[in-house]
Amino acid sequence: MKGISKSFVGNKVLHEVDFEVKSGEVHALLGENGAGKSTLMKILTGIYARDEGEVLVKGEPVHFQNTKESEEKGIAVIHQELNIIPYLTVMENMFLGREIKYGKTGFINKKKMIEKSKEYLGQLGVEIDPLTPAKELSVGQQQMVEIAKALSLNAELIVMDEPTAALTDREIERLFEVIDRLRSKGVGVVYISHRMEEIFKICDRISVLRDGEYIGTRDVEGADYDEIIRMLVGRQLGTLFPERETVVGSIRMKVDKLSSDIFQDVSFELKEGEILGVAGLMGAGRSEIMEALFGYREVQSGKVYINGKETKINNPLDAIKAGIGFVTEDRKEEGLVLSMSVRENFTLTNLKDRSNYSVISNQKERDFVNGMIERFNVKTSGMEQEVKSLSGGNQQKIVIGKWLGINPKILILDEPTRGVDIGAKKEIYQIMNELTQQGVSIIMISSELPEVLGMSDRILVIHEGQISAELNRDEADQEKIMYAATGGE
Repeated sequence: MKGISKSFVGNKVLHEVDFEVKSGEVHALLGENGAGKSTLMKILTGIYARDEGEVLVKGEPVHFQNTKESEEKGIAVIHQELNIIPYLTVMENMFLGREIKYGKTGFINKKKMIEKSKEYLGQLGVEIDPLTPAKELSVGQQQMVEIAKALSLNAELIVMDEPTAALTDREIERLFEVIDRLRSKGVGVVYISHRMEEIFKICDRISVLRDGEYIGTRDVEGADYDEIIRMLVGRQLGTLFPERETVVGSIRMKVDKLSSDIFQDVSFELKEGEILGVAGLMGAGRSEIMEALFGYREVQSGKVYINGKETKINNPLDAIKAGIGFVTEDRKEEGLVLSMSVRENFTLTNLKDRSNYSVISNQKERDFVNGMIERFNVKTSGMEQEVKSLSGGNQQKIVIGKWLGINPKILILDEPTRGVDIGAKKEIYQIMNELTQQGVSIIMISSELPEVLGMSDRILVIHEGQISAELNRDEADQEKIMYAATGGE
């Protein structure tokens, strides 16, 4: 790709960007949220038309009008936001638009498609019935289906946009084995990720975009971590995790023997100004426990006490009235109304405080939203921009920001920095720190162990629906957490 430029509504998001991928290399494309990474890849695959520049595949100039044309040239893409159709089966999703037929007839060869689905899922070490409706899969399983779909295209270039964001450590290892196999076959891979440890483990070269401009390319071998960070953010980042100086207070919430069909006898305490980390493998029941606390999941038994008083939480409205906010794992499905504006999403949870006698005050609403945009450094053309057109990281900032509008006493964060660049991660960590200094109690679920260890005052480890360990900050390490997460005591 040479001299690629692109503007949206007069806002230039790419300015004369160069990017190349060689056969058999894994090339990391890095940049903060809004740097233009996904836009560049959408131009490559025909989703967007470029304003300037040229694209060459094997030296031949191309101008794709749609993704079908790019697929025919051997380019596959796994998008950051999953493109799974929930009411279709795994098999139907994998072969949508390119169903296998009996010869030249119009009849679909279902048996062959099932076999092929099992074959490509098997390459990833995944055992999923191809006839399972996609809506019944976890986010991680849906991600593996998307990856298997890309493999089924027999592509010569695969774009992977945050491919490990929803995967367990075991699934990530399997994916890396597949990437190594693709590399040995001469397939090129564009690897977009904010997880620097992955970049240095699996990639051959790194190219960096910042504010829509190409900054440079480095070989991973011999690359200096601090230099890459400076290229990304334009400054020295310093320590990623802020110092925890908050004085933890009295018990804010007590959960006593909470049980459902997913988890059993869950008991723990959450203190004022504390960050309680929750670790465990995917499917262990971490999110389900928090959904129950928020009234989103039915419980069979158990009690919840807030400030010493038993509190009945039968639905999310009860939870909000009790001062609980919940940043869900899946921002696209559960955290945002994508067709609404930045303004409307920021104020969804707190319209009462932006109103005068039940009539929304435009001035109060604008003041609040402008403050949030500035506080979270949201990159947007304005508060009326539709949320669906923002980068994933900026969407995540809005999901977190909307809950601050209710002035929560307890804030549940489920994978708060998933798909967020390293600069924005630090901003979110700083905000978490500030909230705890104000007395807010935070429960943070995270699959990133450095994040759990770096931000938590205490850590709960969940294994098969039960708390398998409770660790203080000083005694916790990755080995102890993984031991407990896999069933060790």
